[in-house]
Amino acid sequence: MFAQTRFVQGIVFDEEVNQRLGKVFLKNERTKENTFNNARGEFEIGVAAGDQLVASKEGYYSDTLVYSGQPLLMIYLKRTSIYIPEVKVVARRSPEDVLKQRQEDFNKAYKLADPGSVFSVGPTGAGLSIGSIFNMLSKEGKNARRLTKLIQLEYEENVIDSKFTPDLVHNLTGLSGEHLKNFMSNYRPTYYFVSVASPYELTAYIKSKYEIFKLNPNLRFLPKLPDIDLEVNN
Repeated sequence: MFAQTRFVQGIVFDEEVNQRLGKVFLKNERTKENTFNNARGEFEIGVAAGDQLVASKEGYYSDTLVYSGQPLLMIYLKRTSIYIPEVKVVARRSPEDVLKQRQEDFNKAYKLADPGSVFSVGPTGAGLSIGSIFNMLSKEGKNARRLTKLIQLEYEENVIDSKFTPDLVHNLTGLSGEHLKNFMSNYRPTYYFVSVASPYELTAYIKSKYEIFKLNPNLRFLPKLPDIDLEVNN
């Protein structure tokens, strides 16, 4: 039998958000005809009854649709990774803005905390910088260094809070209330991890920790003891 080919229009959608999906590659397996759809997700291709139409796009699973006389082809592609909806934070300052403000407010402390080079070069040649040594050894200089360390710690905690949010964890795990608080406390990631992790790596981290959390959702880890800097005078 000879297939009766006709041109049929269609639309490709993102299955997760039910929105039109552009730049999708479409191919008729029988005729080898292929095309890309437009930015509105629309396309037109020649098909006959029984033809297999394959749709593929990077970041999505390929899907095959069999033409059986439909007046409009509707294709839904599923993402290969988890979709994280955008979360908008209103009237909240970024960690970088907070750090910049702290540095401006405590400008003197930052200058004392960084004594500069202990060597100086003057008209009579190289020598020790008395001012730098004084800042390193003085009580005021030590207090300034403690303050700048606390400001840096505050910045790192703000970075974690800006990425490891209750909304994100709730959307990925469905946790709420005390269980959400327990999870956020027990499995809070480090500053280094969140500063280098991609959104998908952070998602994978949360989901892997959630599998552990489900084994005992009421477990609470003991809080980490603070580091105590003791000064010993000889």
